[in-house]
Order: sequence, then C-alpha cells, then structure tokens
Amino acid sequence: MGQSTEELNTEIVETRQSMAANVDALQDRVSPAAIVERRKEAARGRVRSARDKVMGTAGSAGTSTVDGASSVKDTAQGAVSGAQNKIQGSPLAAGLVAFGAGLVVAALIPASEKEAVAAGHVVDAAKEKGQPLLDEAKSVGQDIASSVGESAAEAVEEVKDTATQSADRVRSEGQSGAEEVRTQAQS
Repeated sequence: MGQSTEELNTEIVETRQSMAANVDALQDRVSPAAIVERRKEAARGRVRSARDKVMGTAGSAGTSTVDGASSVKDTAQGAVSGAQNKIQGSPLAAGLVAFGAGLVVAALIPASEKEAVAAGHVVDAAKEKGQPLLDEAKSVGQDIASSVGESAAEAVEEVKDTATQSADRVRSEGQSGAEEVRTQAQS
C-alpha cells in the first residue's frame, strides 16, 4: 500500500540531510587547502624523521649532583656521562657530543701557544671539510622543496578531478532518488 505524504516528506528531508552531510564531508576531504596542509605535514614528518636518524633524540637524563670541591676532571666526566644519557642516534651525533665536551674542557683549561696554533689549524680544516657538507645539505633542502611543490600541484589536480566526479555522482544519485520517490508516490 502507498505511503502517506507525511511519511514521504519525512523521507525526503532525511535524504536531503544525509546528502548534505555527505557533500560537506566530501568537500572537506577534497579541499585543496586541506590536501596541501596534509602534504606539508607529511613532508615535515619526513624531515623530522631524517633529522632524528642523524642527530638522535633526547632521552631522559639522570640527575647528578656535583660537589663544590670537585675538580675540573670530575665536572668534565659528569658532562660527558650526562650527554651520553641524552643522546640516542648515529655515531655522528655521538661525535658531535664528544666534540662539544672537548670544547667545554678546553674552555676550562688555559691554552698554550702550541694549542692555540693547533686549534687554528683545526678550525680551518673543519671549515674546509664542512663546506661541502653544507652545500650538499642546501642542495637536498632545495630538492625537497621543489618535490613538495610538484606534489602539491598534482594533489590540486587530483582534487579537482575527484570533486568533479563526486559532484556528478551525488547529482546522479539525487536525481535517481527523487525519481524513485516520485514513482513510489504515484504508486
């Protein structure tokens, strides 16, 4: 037996609300701004992951107390052991920590003339050896930036295509649903 007009109106309202919710969800999902933001966050995550693999991550450091009368040697050993507790990562990170600890010890003890000359040579050698690494890091950063730009452009095109297809599908389903309701109402 046929449905009453009140039941049909209720069904139509429910269908409209459901379709509106679906269109809103689809719009949020395929919004170019949202897609670009998700891509940027993914790129940041990859950079963070690469940085953590190279530099290590901070862990929990044990607390240590240093006596007022402790020697420079004890202080340096405490700094090194505290740094060892904080660093988890590659040998590069451990090397950087050791270098930093060496700088702390060197700052506490006055340098001789020979040490000053040797330190000058070390600084020059470090600058000479470090420049290619700096240039390579800049190059990698530029490559990542261009890759993210290309990915964003591709994502925008995908969004446009998906949005068009989804809008056509929603329109088609809406029309077929309306036809079905009309047919049922006439029956």
